[in-house]
Amino acid sequence: MLTTKVFFRKTKGGNVFKTVREHYLRDDIHCGSKSCDKCPYKTRNVILDSNESSVKSSKIMGHYYLLLDTNIILDQIDILEESIICNVIILQTVLEEVKHKSSTVYKKLKDIISNTQRKFYVFVNEHHKDTYIERNPGESTNDRNDRAIRVATKWYNQHLNASDCSIKTVLLTDDAKNRELAGAEGILAVSMEDYILSLDNAGFLTDKLCKKSYTAETGGQEFFPCHLTPSEIHDGIKGGRFLQGTFQASRENFLEGFVNVDGVEKSILIQGRSNLNRVVDGDTVAIQLLAEDQWSSPSDIILQDEEEADVDDVLETEKVLDKFVSSDKMEKTPTGKVVGIIRRNWRQYCGILQPSNIEGNVRHIFVPAERKIPKIRIETRQYAILSKQRIIVAIDSWPRNSRYPLGHFVRALGEIGDKLTENEVILLEHDIPHSRFSDAVLSSLPKMPWRITDLDMAQREDLRHLDVCSVDPPGCTDIDDALHCRELPNGNLEVGVHIADVTHFIRPGTALDKEAALRATTVYLVDTRIHMLPDLLSSNLCSLIKNEDRFAFSCIWEMDREANIINTRYCKSVIFSRAAMTYDEAQLKIDDPLQHDALAKSLRLLNGLAKTLKKRRLENGALVLASPEIRFQVDSETHDPIDVQAKQLRETNSMVEEFMLLANISVAKKIVNEFPECAVLRRHPEPPPANFEPLIKAGKNQGFIINANSGKELAQSLDNCHKEGNPYFNTMLRILATRCMMQAVYFISGMHQPSEYYHYGLACPIYTHFTSPIRRYADVMVHRLLAVCIGADATYPELLDKKKSEALCQNLNYRNRMAQHADRASVALNTHLFFREKIQDEEGYILFVRKNALQILIPKYGLEGTLYLNEKKESSVTFTYNGEDHSQTCGNVVFHAFDPVVVQISLDRSNVQHEKLILKLVKPFIPNFSLPAATEESCKIMSEERAKEVTKRKVETEKSLNDNTKSGASRRREKRKRKH
Repeated sequence: MLTTKVFFRKTKGGNVFKTVREHYLRDDIHCGSKSCDKCPYKTRNVILDSNESSVKSSKIMGHYYLLLDTNIILDQIDILEESIICNVIILQTVLEEVKHKSSTVYKKLKDIISNTQRKFYVFVNEHHKDTYIERNPGESTNDRNDRAIRVATKWYNQHLNASDCSIKTVLLTDDAKNRELAGAEGILAVSMEDYILSLDNAGFLTDKLCKKSYTAETGGQEFFPCHLTPSEIHDGIKGGRFLQGTFQASRENFLEGFVNVDGVEKSILIQGRSNLNRVVDGDTVAIQLLAEDQWSSPSDIILQDEEEADVDDVLETEKVLDKFVSSDKMEKTPTGKVVGIIRRNWRQYCGILQPSNIEGNVRHIFVPAERKIPKIRIETRQYAILSKQRIIVAIDSWPRNSRYPLGHFVRALGEIGDKLTENEVILLEHDIPHSRFSDAVLSSLPKMPWRITDLDMAQREDLRHLDVCSVDPPGCTDIDDALHCRELPNGNLEVGVHIADVTHFIRPGTALDKEAALRATTVYLVDTRIHMLPDLLSSNLCSLIKNEDRFAFSCIWEMDREANIINTRYCKSVIFSRAAMTYDEAQLKIDDPLQHDALAKSLRLLNGLAKTLKKRRLENGALVLASPEIRFQVDSETHDPIDVQAKQLRETNSMVEEFMLLANISVAKKIVNEFPECAVLRRHPEPPPANFEPLIKAGKNQGFIINANSGKELAQSLDNCHKEGNPYFNTMLRILATRCMMQAVYFISGMHQPSEYYHYGLACPIYTHFTSPIRRYADVMVHRLLAVCIGADATYPELLDKKKSEALCQNLNYRNRMAQHADRASVALNTHLFFREKIQDEEGYILFVRKNALQILIPKYGLEGTLYLNEKKESSVTFTYNGEDHSQTCGNVVFHAFDPVVVQISLDRSNVQHEKLILKLVKPFIPNFSLPAATEESCKIMSEERAKEVTKRKVETEKSLNDNTKSGASRRREKRKRKH
């Protein structure tokens, strides 16, 4: 059967176009119930149980199926994920609405539907002759869909009744109007709360009920202004009265944040509880700029925890002082207030319940692990159990009369402090896909045992005769890259970068390819890694393991001795790696004058060329930046950190980096020449001048002029900044410079002008990622483009689709950013584990001077901590902050950025949610504030002990490597003897 609808559309030119929309209706769509004897083709797609089977029974409903409306799914998906909910009808109308409104909920619903044990049946009501309805004149789309849901529910009841089936179909809806209309039509309709209360032994589900609002304990007091309506927001933005942007909460001050507005260079400052007006980190908001005389500057005070005192008063007092003391000296920044929420970015949050002493209380405060998220008020009857666990909570609403948003419990993760639980929190908080690979993904893997066939060899260049080796960090199992260098008869050098050929195993459009595109990157935590690819590929078939034939994508240059490229070629190849070395092992091989084997010669040639390449890069204006990085030594059984130290970089680190950079630049030029509209590239935008203000001020306070007009001038300025007696000064400046940078991002060449391809940090006009396809999906995309360029593979439509590739790049950028945050969170967790039960003094440097704190960098551990000042009001010690030169003064002692200090480090575990490192001043000594234990002599002894420790570690490392080298030589001698 067919229904048609005619639409007329008038163009600007006055022409009228007629559109006829055809809608096909069928009479052979099964209702999905085993009890039905009326539907044709009853053996197909029968999911819902029969009356004699396990259909649930209720005192108020008898035997029943549930039919859900759209909002029940959107709001109560956490309950629907529980296995107790089964025999459910999902209408096509509802499924399409959910897909349109929330991709996250839609994915969860599809997962439930695909689980046959849950018995969720999708009924195509929009194409069934008895359940399809037309939209009435003047009827809204929402009202039409609600009517379609009621029509389908009524049809189900009549249809099953005609089959002599006693099962009722119950409409589940939280919309009071919809329930009223359903009742008038003779349809049984109940709310989710009433349904849950009617079930036996399902009381635990009441904690998971989404409640858009309930009476807060604050009574009628209103803490926040009203939000404007969507139409008012739209008109205000259109008229230029409001600005639209994304809110980013401050990590250092929970009453402060910024809104990034497209086209506006400086972020808009939002300060104070009322101006924040219930915004949560990540929300898209409408803001109104305040009058210029009301503009403020970001607070220098650190407020990470909301104490019992009214912190609003503290901040307001601070703002008044700012204006009075330094209105002419401190630069004000555009300041605004939130007038409305355009789109919420709420997700599920990990955290703990705030301790409560009120027995029998069901209302509790949830404290999120992420400091940027406000506390959440929830209702639970399981406090005794949940108070000892990490739990997940979702936000439902934030009414004006509640200081905190309202939410509901989702699930428990495990005991607080358990290592596996804490790692799970990190992964969930940073949206890292970490579930096991699905059966569909695993079925896409090559069958074992795998071997290289004659056909494979015929399609590749055999490079197994080359002395190829890999150089990686210790413990690396996913070896992406290998190198070789040899002399040519004409006196030039042949240099090869050989990259794992992942695309041979991952074909476009497969389940494996889709999963890799979703994960986008391998995530490295301190004691584990979440692979982008299954272990069979990442650690075996794709990894360039030594003494194994492996597929590679090779980039081979002919160079002269000055590292000038004569020509470049690319090929799919087969290689045989002679060695898989660590950076230390490769360095020892280069430095040992007694080693003259082929690999030693190759590494020395590569190292010499790398030095020339790096010198040339730096002369062109490439930046050498810095960030504090640390390495943990982890116990093999408990996986707890037993030692921590700053990472040491060697020449071999730079050697590998230079050739990876060169390969990436060469490939970028190749693919953009062949595919100027759809090449996958990586750009690093030049930071706006305002970003460099903290760096320039810091340099000026130390007597140095830092010029940031261009990358080259910035690099030269940083090179000139050295202080006698402070060897770490230049490194700290480079750390500050790193924080001034923009984020490097992936993009599609056709979406930007060539002038925007520039990579600021590397000072190169074009760049991409080609060298790590095992752990980055961007490199997989680049490999496919390059393979088409050289005729090694065929193209396909999605590869050349700019919009689809751009969407992939957006996901790549997001996943890459989240992986970096997860890595830092893992380092912080393990740093806290390391300092449990430890108290020790360490040398440090002041990185930032704040109004109420000094932020200290500890070079030995590469970590930052906060030393709070004026914490105790009864203390006789007073610090005075000077906002002009950012200094703190106490008596005769003045603290500036970059000054050396000695601090005592310990771990404060009083707040189990936010354990934090406590720093106490040891030197310079301030009576009644500093710890009196340290003296000049003790500091000197401490430095000497550290020097001995470093020397000892160096000797042990070299001894271990020498032993390995000797044992390898011994094995080779034994092998020759046996052979002889």
